[in-house]
Amino acid sequence: MNLRRATKIVATLGPASSDVALLEKMISAGVNVVRLNFSHGAAQDHIDRAQMVREAAQRAGREVAIMADLQGPKIRVGKFAQGKVMLEAGAPFILDASRTEPGDQEGVGLDYKELPRDTRAGDVLLLNDGLIVLTVDAVRGEAVHTTVKIGGELSNNKGINKQGGGLTAPALTAKDMEDIRTAMSLQADYVAVSFPKNATDMEMARQLCNVAAAPYRHRPGLIAKIERAEAIPRLEEILRVSDGIMVARGDLAVEVGNAVVPALQKKMIRMARDMDKVVITATQMMESMITNPVPTRAEVSDVANAVLDGTDAVMLSAETAAGKYPLETVQEMAKICAAAEAAEDVQLDADFSGRVFSSIDQSIAMGALFTAHHLGAKAIVAMTDSGSTALWMSRHRIHIPIYALTPKISTQRRMALFRNVRPLLMDTSADRDTALDQAERHLKDRGIVSSGDVYAITCGEPMGAPGGTNMLKICRAI
Repeated sequence: MNLRRATKIVATLGPASSDVALLEKMISAGVNVVRLNFSHGAAQDHIDRAQMVREAAQRAGREVAIMADLQGPKIRVGKFAQGKVMLEAGAPFILDASRTEPGDQEGVGLDYKELPRDTRAGDVLLLNDGLIVLTVDAVRGEAVHTTVKIGGELSNNKGINKQGGGLTAPALTAKDMEDIRTAMSLQADYVAVSFPKNATDMEMARQLCNVAAAPYRHRPGLIAKIERAEAIPRLEEILRVSDGIMVARGDLAVEVGNAVVPALQKKMIRMARDMDKVVITATQMMESMITNPVPTRAEVSDVANAVLDGTDAVMLSAETAAGKYPLETVQEMAKICAAAEAAEDVQLDADFSGRVFSSIDQSIAMGALFTAHHLGAKAIVAMTDSGSTALWMSRHRIHIPIYALTPKISTQRRMALFRNVRPLLMDTSADRDTALDQAERHLKDRGIVSSGDVYAITCGEPMGAPGGTNMLKICRAI
């Protein structure tokens, strides 16, 4: 099943999956990217888990990418004296930034001290992922006076969203800056930035990552988590300065409304692919498998629709971090992805109609796709230093697998997120013909091609020069 699956799987590491033997099985079952959630745990915990990921991947015989997911601003209520309260519809409730004592039925303190300045009478606040709704009556000093519109149980440190957006919390906190240093020390392949509002937030994250990564001669990919209403009208500018986006449907749905999210998901996936960026679809994809051994039919449809939309990856959060069935969840998700992909239509001719490719290397990449498709080639092979050629190829639907051969392990790991790309590590000769012979032997040794199979291969002269792909060759394996 894994050999035929193009869509990648991101799995979150947590107490349920922090075992090297189990993680090895999860990687063998289909995990391509392991997410470290920096909202939980100390720096050393993440360093230890990253080492475990590398060990498990080595044991499984497959490289995976590590994604460090930053916590972002803590827009949360404080703690309650009894751990929780039950809010009744129609009751008053005060969110008080100056309160230091534990909360009670009348009100609670705030981790987010700016809330009184970000709200005014008439605003709607959504707590605990939108399950509790408060209407703001007045703001008096540091206290936000509200009336409970939809009640329920409110416990310690639950999140706060403002309907329609408008909270001014910065995307990068002091904790995030420290966590970036930790992530770069373990050489995370991707950094996911929580709650960016605009391109400036992502540019700041890029600068911080580059400075922290410089001693390790490392450069991570940056993923913008789209979860604020303000990010939607600025999606194009955010994409332009990022390496990809995450459709973070939880907080986004709370701010813009559940009904709007499916159409936004399709728009974001389409825009990311058009701009040659990667895209991850996340949140509650297999939520029922936290406690059940099989998914619901609605969850199967949800994952399949994301695949059919063209997402690079689908993500598991609590399902693998804290659920009872982390391995079974990965296995089920892999099956769903493979089945959905089998039903996809390939329309390369339509994809290329009217398009202009401004660079030689991108034109070669598109030529390889087009030619391999019409010849019915067994494989498409990209010899790549940076991974750009493989990324461009992966933006188009094709049922022929793309094998990316690279001499850099950092590039191999980063390409683990690209849809339909199988990254392989291979040192190559500086001589082009020798390198092509080495590539064919590499493919034959792995059973990817056999004698007589036709495949397309791209490379650049001089060999090893980044951005230098300038040759497409159609080969028949000897």
